[in-house]
Amino acid sequence: MKSPAREGDSEAGRAAPGEASAEPAPGIVVMPKTLRPGTDSTRIPSTPGPSPCMIGASHRATAPPRRPTHDVDHTGSKRTERRKAVADTDETGERSAKRSDPGGGILMGRPFGVPVYVSPSWFLVAALITWVFGDQLDRVLPELGPARYLVSLFFAVAFYASVLVHELAHTIAALRFRLPVRRIQLQFFGGVSEIEKESETPGREFVLAFVGPLLSLALAGIFYLGMKAVDPATVPGVLLAGLMISNLLVAAFNLLPGLPLDGGRMLRAVIWGITGKPMAGTVAAAWVGRALAVTVLIGLPLVTQTGVLGTPARDIGGMDTVMDALLAAILAAIIWTGAGNSLRMARLREHLPELRARALTRRAVPVQSATPLSEALRRANEAGARALVVVDGQGDPTAIVRETAIASVPEHRRPWVAVSTLAQDLTDGMKVSAELTGEALLDHLRTTPATEYLVLETGGEIYGVLSALDVEKAFVKAMARPQS
Repeated sequence: MKSPAREGDSEAGRAAPGEASAEPAPGIVVMPKTLRPGTDSTRIPSTPGPSPCMIGASHRATAPPRRPTHDVDHTGSKRTERRKAVADTDETGERSAKRSDPGGGILMGRPFGVPVYVSPSWFLVAALITWVFGDQLDRVLPELGPARYLVSLFFAVAFYASVLVHELAHTIAALRFRLPVRRIQLQFFGGVSEIEKESETPGREFVLAFVGPLLSLALAGIFYLGMKAVDPATVPGVLLAGLMISNLLVAAFNLLPGLPLDGGRMLRAVIWGITGKPMAGTVAAAWVGRALAVTVLIGLPLVTQTGVLGTPARDIGGMDTVMDALLAAILAAIIWTGAGNSLRMARLREHLPELRARALTRRAVPVQSATPLSEALRRANEAGARALVVVDGQGDPTAIVRETAIASVPEHRRPWVAVSTLAQDLTDGMKVSAELTGEALLDHLRTTPATEYLVLETGGEIYGVLSALDVEKAFVKAMARPQS
């Protein structure tokens, strides 16, 4: 038999969100919501680990979709509430969120079980590559005529296929290290692999970052060998030369030692290995990344204007100057923003251990299913509890009375409404160990979205009820503290 929550436990130590002590770990973004009567929309923050790589890297932290509000029958009618929910409820008994396309683009496939999306911005860069490479082809192979743009389009597709191979290298390494990969996205300035956790050791972090540029270098070597087998003054020769050069540029750019580039993650891993502090590596690599952003912003236009890249300075027109400055500004913005995000994610992760199920749990009182709501609330007030758990005749928990459902019942009707009509049946995913903390707690709540969870001791005894909203508030409160 499961025993009810201990009445001697202090509500102050468990009811107020954010009252935990300890220090947390990466990538959480929380959008706070305020609990209002009749609504219970919360968002459990996710903890993605960065694995950006591309021409210009970016890292996005992702959070699950917002939970919807619930329609509660204000008369307390169990039949009415269930009828409303039957069409679109999930296994927790809650109304399912209408999820938008998680890839933000066109789903192209699922290699190794990881969805690959092509962002709409890719079509813009494909058109740009087709135009620029087509003009170059006109100078090298003028006999192609308008067909040069078809060849250029093929080059754009082949180039992004190379970027995809680069990203798949990161994905395979992540899966090998048992790190979940949410998706791969091909976008304007390359590709992004969204890995939901960070590496556990600096060695794995280094390998995970290095495999991408290594694959790009390998592809460049393969295209170079292919060039040897064809006439360089033919379409295959020009395409192979272009792909070799582009893969060399991708590898070289990503090996620059600043976040959010692969080279920055490698630098982070080295400093982490030397100091034993992942945060020290992140800070150093992020500031190097910001220095790289300034260097790109100022240096790229200067390099192109001086003719170092092979184009005589006298042949560089005004439009070329504008395009170079615009490209430098975009690359610099991507690197600067990515470096700042990497630093922010690391600092957020430092606060994760402050999220402890035991500290955030509300005291609960057990009640029978037929107990009137007014009587259940009276018992809760006497015990100093803030939650109600429905138990069967043996004392085993079967459901949680939802806070929003309670708030929706007018006070004069509460003596006539049984708690069972306001309860949400328990599923295994809604049962949380009191020992869960940090990322493990967030992962559990994210895997099984709900508004309340039953918190159990190691032996199975009821400890209390954990509100997803309290977890959000605790995290927001921790984030509001000044950084050390």
